[in-house]
Amino acid sequence: MLTVDLLVNAITTLLVTIDPPGLAPIFLGLTVGMTRPQRKQVALRGSLIAFCILAVFALTGAGVLSLLGISIGAFRIAGGLLLFWIAFEMIFERRNERKEKTSEVAITRDHIHNIAVFPLALPLIAGPGAISATILLSGSFPSALERTALIGVLALCLVILFLSLVIAERIDRFLGATGRAILTRLLGVILAALAVQFVVDGVKSAFAG
Repeated sequence: MLTVDLLVNAITTLLVTIDPPGLAPIFLGLTVGMTRPQRKQVALRGSLIAFCILAVFALTGAGVLSLLGISIGAFRIAGGLLLFWIAFEMIFERRNERKEKTSEVAITRDHIHNIAVFPLALPLIAGPGAISATILLSGSFPSALERTALIGVLALCLVILFLSLVIAERIDRFLGATGRAILTRLLGVILAALAVQFVVDGVKSAFAG
């Protein structure tokens, strides 16, 4: 039965796993060199894609991964490895080197779309934690009406995330080139640690099963 407590629990669980405040500074590091409208476009596109991904899991539960024969543990390991690659590029400024080579056309439409899909939408927003939480919550929302409510909860959480990313881009004006370089490397290290934790959790989950 759909209750206020159930909805509050779902909102809290998803906000904690998606972690809008934690993603905001990482978003800045990933979108170095972009203008405010471009950052907003990446944030909007990434949020919408992540919503669609999480909505699919909310509607189908664990059926999708089971159908493909993929465990949550395996998903965590794969997401962690991909995230570590992004962290490596942030720490050693490989992304900035590529942008310098292409100078004026460094930020293309394809580049904006690609960043929005990976790594922003997946695995940063709709990552293993958020997908796992969504699958678990779907078990508490069995009926069609309750699943609709869960979709509404997801939409609310992604709107909050989008707003946090839009606010984050204003911080960039106060950093300057040196500040951005320091922030990018620092967040790269944090992202690398997060990626390793994803892999560790995935290995534990895989062997526990």
